[in-house]
Amino acid sequence: MTSSDAIENGTTSKSSGHGFGTLPVFLAGISTILGAIMFLRFGYAVGNAGLIGALAIILVGHMVTIPTALALAEIATNRKVEGGGEYFIISRSFGKTIGSVIGISLYLSQAVSVAFYMIAFAEAFQPAAQWYADLTGFAFDPRIISVPATIALLALVLTKGADLGVKALYVVVAVLVASLAMFFAGNPVDGLDPATVALNSKVVDADPFFIVFAICFPAFTGMTAGVGLSGDLANPRVSIPRGTLAATVTGMIVYVAIAIKLATSAPTEMLANEPLVMGNIAVWGPIIPIGLACATLSSAIGSILVAPRTLQAIGADESLPLWKLNGWLAHGIGKVNEPRNTTLVTGAVALVIVLLGNVDFVARLISMFFMVTYGALCAISFLEHFAARPSYRPSFRSRWYISLFGALMCLFMMFQMDPAFAILSIVVMSLLYMIVTRTSGQGGDLAEMFEGVMTQLTRYLQIRLQPRRIRLETREWRPSVIMVNSRTFDRRSPLEFLRWICHRHGFGTYLHMIPGVLDADSSRKSRVVKDKLIRLARDQNSTVYMDTIVSPSMISALAQSLQVPGVSGLPNNTVMFEFSEHDEPEVITECVDSALFAASTRKTLLVLRHGDFHFGEKRRIHIWLTWNDQNNANSMILLSYVLIGHPDWANAEISVYAALPKDQVETRKEDFKKLITEGRLPVSEKNVKFLSVDDVDSFRRLVARLSGEADLVLVGFNVGGLQTRREAVFSNHPSLRDVLFVHAPHEIVIE
Repeated sequence: MTSSDAIENGTTSKSSGHGFGTLPVFLAGISTILGAIMFLRFGYAVGNAGLIGALAIILVGHMVTIPTALALAEIATNRKVEGGGEYFIISRSFGKTIGSVIGISLYLSQAVSVAFYMIAFAEAFQPAAQWYADLTGFAFDPRIISVPATIALLALVLTKGADLGVKALYVVVAVLVASLAMFFAGNPVDGLDPATVALNSKVVDADPFFIVFAICFPAFTGMTAGVGLSGDLANPRVSIPRGTLAATVTGMIVYVAIAIKLATSAPTEMLANEPLVMGNIAVWGPIIPIGLACATLSSAIGSILVAPRTLQAIGADESLPLWKLNGWLAHGIGKVNEPRNTTLVTGAVALVIVLLGNVDFVARLISMFFMVTYGALCAISFLEHFAARPSYRPSFRSRWYISLFGALMCLFMMFQMDPAFAILSIVVMSLLYMIVTRTSGQGGDLAEMFEGVMTQLTRYLQIRLQPRRIRLETREWRPSVIMVNSRTFDRRSPLEFLRWICHRHGFGTYLHMIPGVLDADSSRKSRVVKDKLIRLARDQNSTVYMDTIVSPSMISALAQSLQVPGVSGLPNNTVMFEFSEHDEPEVITECVDSALFAASTRKTLLVLRHGDFHFGEKRRIHIWLTWNDQNNANSMILLSYVLIGHPDWANAEISVYAALPKDQVETRKEDFKKLITEGRLPVSEKNVKFLSVDDVDSFRRLVARLSGEADLVLVGFNVGGLQTRREAVFSNHPSLRDVLFVHAPHEIVIE
């Protein structure tokens, strides 16, 4: 059993983790939400966007995070959630190929977040910058704080693990509560004129709203921080929804209160230009840098606890292109499966970014990856609602429209924040998907993801279309063809012809008949044949629906199949039969009997006579109309039009020959000219020829002379003649190559 099997089946003894409850999930989320942005940049938001704008930023931000939190809570309560947090949830819902792609981007965003928070942690020491410069004679460089602090944090997590990290969250949250209490207890700064306080007060030349939003949005992304502890929770299905939703709602309330307090306590210029303006308002100013240090440190702790577990789960699923690396990354230490190896990797990534000292480019790209992750979570929830799979039974349910709204908001905000980085994120994700698909040999996740949705959508559309059946049949006729045939694999022309007329305008169902009685053996054989048919359709790039039917005779097979709806959801309006010019007489007799039986259903009948020509160059289609084709004419013309819609027949030319008695020629000629001039027929007027014919023999000679080298000839027939003359109807015109005999039970109106 592979490591991924063990994780998915829950058989590994190292999957129970530390057995945490709901509180660590809440603390990890709220300590990340109330982090660096709150202390350093939210005053900037109020100063540049005004109180109304700041509240709008909070509202819009939570239009993304609240649907995500609800979707996450829903998905997490549907099944056992193990190590890997968001990655585990996405991969078990979308599939491991897509999950690994999102998981890699999620891991990178989490790993770089460690560096981001440690650089912000160093900013808390800015008040001591002048003292440092006076003492050492050197300018203050934040890296003298951030680099050793990152190393110390890494050493702490490696030696003590997640248990100490979670305990530290209690201390951090206590300091956060104290700093916020002192901030809210503070008075407005000296010199603030209450008359200047207004809902839309902002600085002159303020930054645009979406720039301010892009800077502040990372403040709201911490709500899923606790999900990464899923492998260390005693009951993830309870703790994740409760902790995540509680952190999201609490964070939103706190940010609204902070925005109001800032707007009523300091002038807009101070808000916009002093990063630590909260210290000027608090009862005891130094608590704000202390709170900043604790908030950024807690966020860094949360990230360095979550990121290694994400990478460990990716390795356990053997999702990375480097196979030997997967096992090393999946390896854990001790009874709680502590991710020692992935913690080292995460620490190395964080140190490199910290040493660079500038994470602007990476942070912007990672913000897009967070948006992709949130959008994916909302999309999963929406698709699961729509697919209505019986296996999807979460104990907590969001609403499909909330999840859809969240997914669309994520996509919209990505392009509003930074279109270039949005496109770059999507390109990177696509490249990762192609790489993982090629190396893993798996690529069906996308198809599997939409299978249930497509099934539900097809059912809904079929039900909606059914009441329109009569109107569609009379006003918008298009071929919906069914063909039952036992001679599938020894000839190619019938399937080719069906593929052509079902390419764009038509629908087709092909049933391979297996003679016999339905039992275990014939059912097993039918499944094998069906797989072969599907492969054949795929090789031919066919849109025809392929299946099998077990029946003792062709008539009984037709009796069953002609009563069921077609692949479009509407009744089939056309039945197709075929025979080869090399077939034995009994095959033609079966074709005649089948056509006569199907005629009772009032469907259009097509009988294809084919040989060794295989439709030649596919350039010449000849239609022959006679005095008996009043109902057939428009059907034959429309079928020809449908046929040339296929690329194989794109260069074909339709020629119409109307062989009529002398007294009908002029009347019919005017009718055809009218249809052609109105542009309703794909036939050039010069290609319509009216021929005066008064007997059957002269008609047959004309057909042989004019259409002997046509690639396909369409000839009409009627049921009365078929009942009387039987096989002779389809044996007519022996000099022609491939012939399609057409019978329409009623005239199709061409408007």
